[in-house]
Amino acid sequence: MAEIPGAWSDLRRLRSFVVLADERHFTRAAARLGIAQPALSQQIRALERQLGVPLVHRTSRGCTLTEVGARVADEAARMLADVDAAAARIRDLVRGRGGRLRLAYTRSARGGRVDALVARFRAAHPDVEVVAETAWTAPNVAGLLAGRLDAAFVRPPVDEPALACRTVDTEELVLALPAGHPLAAGRRRIGRAEVVDLPAVMWPRENGPGMFDRTIAQVWPRGGFRLVRQEPDDEQLLRAVAQGDVVAAVPAGRARALRLPGVRLRRFTAPTPTVDVGLAWPAGSTNPALHALLALLD
Repeated sequence: MAEIPGAWSDLRRLRSFVVLADERHFTRAAARLGIAQPALSQQIRALERQLGVPLVHRTSRGCTLTEVGARVADEAARMLADVDAAAARIRDLVRGRGGRLRLAYTRSARGGRVDALVARFRAAHPDVEVVAETAWTAPNVAGLLAGRLDAAFVRPPVDEPALACRTVDTEELVLALPAGHPLAAGRRRIGRAEVVDLPAVMWPRENGPGMFDRTIAQVWPRGGFRLVRQEPDDEQLLRAVAQGDVVAAVPAGRARALRLPGVRLRRFTAPTPTVDVGLAWPAGSTNPALHALLALLD
């Protein structure tokens, strides 16, 4: 019967195996781990002996995982992530006012009050380690629900009972037009009826369903939204506009920051369409660094 190695206390061998499973090559895995290749081979063989099953098929060009090896690698990766998260929480506790804040920005909202809030937090709490990343609202929400993030900037609404959300800023939506478009000539504001059925570009709805739906509801309230093209982010969206074939409704701050040639920005007639930027977090979080950040919202 296979022996579970020290109730999984030998984390070093498991970490080595997870890296090998990722690289599928002993030399590259050893380099990534910072150990000699023979030492890595010994660790993997020792793990195989303890489990009583082969985990890899060794070849002249590297290795492949056995069926059991692939499953062990998945379970080990999840377990090690839990161990690392627990270790981080312990470090946060012993640091008192320090600790760590795992924070995600949303791609469509940098600058303004978002960056100002984070700058204030860093200045007020220099001993807190801020681990930042950037993604769309949907993956940010998924990261919060999975416990991988402590807080994330999002585009509300966020329909998740396990998460709390506070509005940080509200931005005006503007119409991005090709420089040669008739609506760009001598106009300061554009009416809703004038954009009905114009070919439009947008990012995929799954990136941020709440913002997508709110944009359409405000700019095309009576229908007539004709999506002909999708782009992965705001910069590519505005590049599509510059090519002269499509229009787009975009947050004013982001559009003005990018300032792409060949694009003209025009405001809408009243009522002014807007989108919010929110800060979301797990409702039951006890992370002191998170609560220090939330205190700045007040």
